[in-house]
Amino acid sequence: MASYYNNETILWLNGEFVKASEAKMDFYSQSLHYGYSVFEGIRSYKTESGETRIFKATEHYDRLRNSAESINMPYSWTNEELIDATYEVLRRNNLQDAYIRPVVYAPANMSFVKNTTSFIFIEVWEMSPFFGDKLLRIMTSSFQRPNPKAFKITAKAAGHYVNSILASQEAKAKGYDEALLTDMNGFAAEGVGANMFYEKDGKLYTPSLGNILPGITRATVLEICAAHEIPVEEKQVTLEEIKEADAAFFCGTAAEVIGWESFDDIPFKKNWKETQSRKIQLAYLARVTEKQLEPVENALA
Repeated sequence: MASYYNNETILWLNGEFVKASEAKMDFYSQSLHYGYSVFEGIRSYKTESGETRIFKATEHYDRLRNSAESINMPYSWTNEELIDATYEVLRRNNLQDAYIRPVVYAPANMSFVKNTTSFIFIEVWEMSPFFGDKLLRIMTSSFQRPNPKAFKITAKAAGHYVNSILASQEAKAKGYDEALLTDMNGFAAEGVGANMFYEKDGKLYTPSLGNILPGITRATVLEICAAHEIPVEEKQVTLEEIKEADAAFFCGTAAEVIGWESFDDIPFKKNWKETQSRKIQLAYLARVTEKQLEPVENALA
């Protein structure tokens, strides 16, 4: 298993910087027993100038607040407080290219009565490319995303991710790299921790909001499409459409933008390096590192 911390690792716990090895939480926490917590996945990068920059910090901490409030968890922190604490945690751990995990969790409570307070920690660890640099073999999962009438599907809540764990483990046990889950109506939804796009005849398509987590990286891809005049449409996506596509990719904070090699053992029609999707991958990496993007035709040469 990966090692996320050592005896010198520092995290931020309820306003104090403490060693990860000495941090404590209540074993009677409602979060531990019922999965009642919310979190964010954020990344920081060493930029072209050498500075450490958290990518879209405000948007992530806005979503953390929205997630907590949507499932009735008290939330008392400001974005400024949390962003300052995050940069300090990065500095104390001497990290630039890092994954950042803030978690809002509940006190001891074995009932379902609403809490009057919440707790928070922010931890960081070194992050290499989540999927590496190879194209992925993806399968349709036998698991569906939760019904939005049963959960607050737009909340990044810990309990939702049991669904992700099961889907990912199923895919890997069958020899695939990752899974694509459908919604309750059988349309393509998202991966276990990433949104998806597919490409056909130079145009991108992505599942519309409603049954998916509104990803911050997904929103960034839409911004990149607008900036580079790449047509994109949000719609209900069938599995058959993906199988007929020229290319497809996942996008997420950990995943960044990562292409697919095949879907349900059907390879895509175009060479990844010749697709609009590859242009978006390059543009995304340039954006997060604040690097001037060279012309794509040169980057692919």
